[in-house]
Amino acid sequence: MRRLRQLAERTPAGRERYVDLLRALAITMVVLGHWGITVITHDRAGRPSGHSALGDLPWVWPLTWVAQVMPVFFLVGGFANAASLTAHRARGGDPTGWLVDRSARLVRPTTALLVVLAAGATVAWLRHADPTQIRTAAWFATIPLWFLVAYLVVVPLTPPMYALHRRFGLAVPAVLVGLVALGDLGRLLGPEALATGNYLFGWLAVHQIGFAWYDTRDPDTPRRRRLPLTRRAGALLLAAGLVLLVLLTVVGPYPVVMLNVPGERLDNAAPPSLALLAAATAQLGLLLLLRGPAERWLRRCRPWQAVIAVNAVVLTVFLWHLTAAILLIGLLDALGVLPTPTVGTAAWWAWRVPWLLALAVMLSALVAVFGPIEARSRRSRTRDAPSTPWRTVLAAAGYGGVVAGLLVNSLTGKTAAEPLGLPAPALLAYLAGAGLLRLLRSGWGSRG
Repeated sequence: MRRLRQLAERTPAGRERYVDLLRALAITMVVLGHWGITVITHDRAGRPSGHSALGDLPWVWPLTWVAQVMPVFFLVGGFANAASLTAHRARGGDPTGWLVDRSARLVRPTTALLVVLAAGATVAWLRHADPTQIRTAAWFATIPLWFLVAYLVVVPLTPPMYALHRRFGLAVPAVLVGLVALGDLGRLLGPEALATGNYLFGWLAVHQIGFAWYDTRDPDTPRRRRLPLTRRAGALLLAAGLVLLVLLTVVGPYPVVMLNVPGERLDNAAPPSLALLAAATAQLGLLLLLRGPAERWLRRCRPWQAVIAVNAVVLTVFLWHLTAAILLIGLLDALGVLPTPTVGTAAWWAWRVPWLLALAVMLSALVAVFGPIEARSRRSRTRDAPSTPWRTVLAAAGYGGVVAGLLVNSLTGKTAAEPLGLPAPALLAYLAGAGLLRLLRSGWGSRG
């Protein structure tokens, strides 16, 4: 508590505290959303199984216009990446050093998760557990990594995309939205492969808006690069986003739900669609409307300390929240007290409260163990000396290994027979990449 108070007191006056609050709220909403819509059943063999309740509760689909908060995370990520890149360059660093430093904050907590899952899977396999069941558990635990893959792809593009932003401003996300529209035409009319680029273009568009938010802090920034932060702009964006959402979903061909629901023609989030970008527009408008009151609230000591505390372990919370659910389900099932009420019934709704509380306790224990790993990665930083060309090549190779490993894991089905829980090639690629990045982080390959 004392350290939190010290950190709060040392916060620079010009820090955009609202951005930190949005990051914390976005991850909290993801966690509560995943937990809240979970339906627990038993399969034919009597083993616990789970699925999303969204398919059984279509009346809650409009709520996903707010609950789908991944655009908020990319918006905040754009702001934070622009700020850190600018500061790194001011200290004499280059994009390679920035990427090595930035990646550590994402890779270290992720490595802890993957190593623990692989170790647990190995123990289960040595005790003759079914490799398919091992993979199923690991698949559920690593669901959060699909988002991390998308974000890891966007991060190294920050230097060139920020350069484009400084030259062309808000015209860049406008072009990216046009590319998303072109991809959606492929999904609707064919060929469907045309939409593959939306995985990149959609999230990049939101990430660019984060750049515009960051640049707005400088009154000398040209208007084309600035995001209007007034309440009037917020009201216009909220209204425009909602109108577009209704036209695209209720009237048009897009699903109302912004999360994956089996059987729907399109998945608005994978890849991002025009409907999801319309939802992001409405969300941005709402965030701008709330910005003033929120910033005044964050000037108080206790709320700001709470935001600092959550952000210190925010990635750990995100990465481990489904593992907490798996552990709790396994524990309750082993004790013979696992409730499996039918989704939508009074019993199912009543179970939401103790279910969420029990999960919060389980996750708190995991964060207490693994949170310090993330906290240490935030406090340390690489030397800001210029990099050699060889170091840049190695950084690209290491980063590529990390992304490739996570991508292969996400693309591997949950019923594959994987004794390690994760595909062995994916795990090896990831660990090799993470190890190389850690070596580079020590300063190896820098000039001076």
